[in-house]
Amino acid sequence: MGRKKDRFPFEASVSELREHTDQFVDSVFACLGSEFLLLPRGPGFVDYPTFETGYEALKQATQGFTLISTENALPVVQATPIALIVLRSILGFSPPEWAYITTQRTGIAVSQSAVRTLDRRARVEPDGQLNAKGVTAERLRALVAAACELLNEGAPKVEAEKIHRLEKADTRNGPEDVQRMSELGVPYAMVLYERFLGRPFAGHRDSVSELIGDSLESAIEDVLHKAGVSYRKTRRAERIQGFDQAPDFIIPSEFNPQVVIEAKLTEDDGTARDKVARIQRLDALRREGQRGRKAKYELVACIGGRGFGVRREDMRRLLFATDGKVFTMRTLGKLVVCTCIGDFATR
Repeated sequence: MGRKKDRFPFEASVSELREHTDQFVDSVFACLGSEFLLLPRGPGFVDYPTFETGYEALKQATQGFTLISTENALPVVQATPIALIVLRSILGFSPPEWAYITTQRTGIAVSQSAVRTLDRRARVEPDGQLNAKGVTAERLRALVAAACELLNEGAPKVEAEKIHRLEKADTRNGPEDVQRMSELGVPYAMVLYERFLGRPFAGHRDSVSELIGDSLESAIEDVLHKAGVSYRKTRRAERIQGFDQAPDFIIPSEFNPQVVIEAKLTEDDGTARDKVARIQRLDALRREGQRGRKAKYELVACIGGRGFGVRREDMRRLLFATDGKVFTMRTLGKLVVCTCIGDFATR
């Protein structure tokens, strides 16, 4: 086959795909892009000036972190909610972790959903009053009380092969460490070390993970809408008859699936391998009971992120599972004309 450099696997026959697999792997790799340097802000993003406002309010209320107590910290958290995020950051806990240890220490049940709601409210409305009432007020007080208790205790001695989560430069020895850090500043090496342990933007990246994935799905929806194609976009964790895990798009509907689209975006090669396995499972489902006949529906993969561009064997598996119907953000313009989706186009 005199294959041109700009030819893609979705333009080839199955026999061509198998004969020139490595060349088609290269063509997909060349189209994969990564946006890991850019993250959507989302409604809960906290910029530094806002964070610093909460930090200064908490610092003043505790007299430069010399008197870390519920009585001093709770009023400022209620008046300046972003201080709740500052307090959690000093602890170095995720919201669920904070909820668990609060329940354990105070005996007041604080669920993961409750603390996540408070945490998000503090991020979305950092300047608004946190006028919690009833059980919410009780939980908020318990969270602050547990945090203050932990910060006053510092890190206990543990076995040599373990490390305590409070074994940090600002919490190791209790309030005096927090106070010293606030007065002297943090040694740059320690900043780099704790950044290395925690990954920059990790918490924010986790909070906007759905928005990151939405960019690819939105692009697919735009293509289908412009072509006038009827489609069903499934919701997260939705159950669809005939599928053990709902695909992202079904054309024209789940009652008559003719084309199934999986939209997968990842910056990690290990995650990419798992996503390829998911698409292989869909391939197995569409061929069940066919015995040489045409598969029940066409399977299409729309992928993005550098994770898919690492393992060549994973890309081979993906090409074979979809009969070459693998698209990237750069080739989505050919999604309709190079698949059976074109049969449903009305414009």
